[in-house]
Amino acid sequence: MRSSGVLLHISSLPSPGGIGSLGQEAFQFVDFLHASGMSIWQVLPIGPTGYGESPYQSSSVFAGNPLLISCRKLREEGLLSYEDQEEYIPGSEDRVDYDLVRENKTMLLRRCYDQSASALRNAVSDFCRNNPWVGDFALFTAVKAHFGNIMFSAWPDRDILLRKPEAVRKYTEMLRDEIDFHIFCQYLFRRQWFALKKYAGEHAVQLFGDMPIYVAEDSADAWTHPEIFQLDKNRIPKRVAGVPPDYFSADGQLWGNPLYRWRYLRRTGYDWWISRMKGMSELYDIIRIDHFIGFANYYSVRHGMPNARKGRWIVGPGKKLFQALQKSLPDIHIVAEDLGCVNARVQRLLDWCGYPGMKVMTFGFDSDKTNPHYIGNYRSNTVAYTGTHDNNTTRGWAEAAAPEVLAFAGKELGFNTPEEAPEAFIRALFASPCDTVIVPMQDILGLGESARMNYPGTIGGNWLWRMKPGDITSDLSLKYYKLNRKTNRR
Repeated sequence: MRSSGVLLHISSLPSPGGIGSLGQEAFQFVDFLHASGMSIWQVLPIGPTGYGESPYQSSSVFAGNPLLISCRKLREEGLLSYEDQEEYIPGSEDRVDYDLVRENKTMLLRRCYDQSASALRNAVSDFCRNNPWVGDFALFTAVKAHFGNIMFSAWPDRDILLRKPEAVRKYTEMLRDEIDFHIFCQYLFRRQWFALKKYAGEHAVQLFGDMPIYVAEDSADAWTHPEIFQLDKNRIPKRVAGVPPDYFSADGQLWGNPLYRWRYLRRTGYDWWISRMKGMSELYDIIRIDHFIGFANYYSVRHGMPNARKGRWIVGPGKKLFQALQKSLPDIHIVAEDLGCVNARVQRLLDWCGYPGMKVMTFGFDSDKTNPHYIGNYRSNTVAYTGTHDNNTTRGWAEAAAPEVLAFAGKELGFNTPEEAPEAFIRALFASPCDTVIVPMQDILGLGESARMNYPGTIGGNWLWRMKPGDITSDLSLKYYKLNRKTNRR
């Protein structure tokens, strides 16, 4: 079935409180997709944001980001009391100020905990039994705050750093209230997430999630399961992830995530990966695995190197991992983010798995028609985009493109100015043979580079963009409904 959808992170919704949330505006966005004849809502990772507020450097592969909890929804349910003026009112409608949002939302969530934790005790207990990861995550978060939020590998108490049983008992007792608060927040997040997922399903909209291949160095996962990562006795990574130098970066990209001990994971039947993917399949209808090429071969850099120039490619787990996943989770729906160094080994793995790969239209006009991202080379088993969260918006791309690149794209797609580029790209994308097409909301709104979500390899100024109230209209819905009907998509 030919389908279409929109890429918009939860944080980019025009919700009250200075950041998008799982409240009314999320349900209204489902309504917009349904009215537009679309069936997919793609989001970025929904875990607690890490360094630089990146959702790709989360403190947990299972936890949700408390900043995305809707306080208005809690108030509507009678779980939280506050006046409108107590909720943060941003100075800018289209940008997130994470520090101010975090301070305000934490205050309101702590009030909710004080007001409603006892009434929800049984529900929270059931949540803990069904989600065994949450206790370790809450303890990690509480201990980290106790030590001033420094990285866990620098915690001054070595016994808790190494999770010695006596230390775990000591800090669990000492920080009991703080631990319970973080568990409570995770319960609230899941309560709201699954209410949204249920509503989306009732309106024939699938939630399409994004799962980073690696975990953050400073995460509950690395602290709880050090045996599955390449860490030394002090829990410092021995070798870390990245990508080598290329056309875009002379130094490559040094991500810093600890690499996996794939031999150990294989000996244990890939149990940790199966558990992780099972958790993702509960949250999402479709899962995009970020950096899929790392399962075929991954780039390894010695910890402490200043850049990614000196690294080496290592053969990954390949088919054995996916055989285990397919046996345990036969109905899981995966999309492979195969952008980057797609060599023969990567292509063989992708072909064997049968997962759709990705194509990005704005990558397709900087050479000639042999470019794999040129729209004339797309095939059906593909998820194609005008652009992604890591790229410029289509209008921003057109405004910055070299004259010959813009002329090539304009001739192929039928537009004359950068302002016309987003609509021309979208029309061509929907008419393509790809089974699934996804458009960032910024392109649907025709926005320029100021609405860009992320500049890879940079810290600060990313993950900030928000849609403004009133950006979604009935005319916009009707326009995309007609385009979906014309191109036989839903």
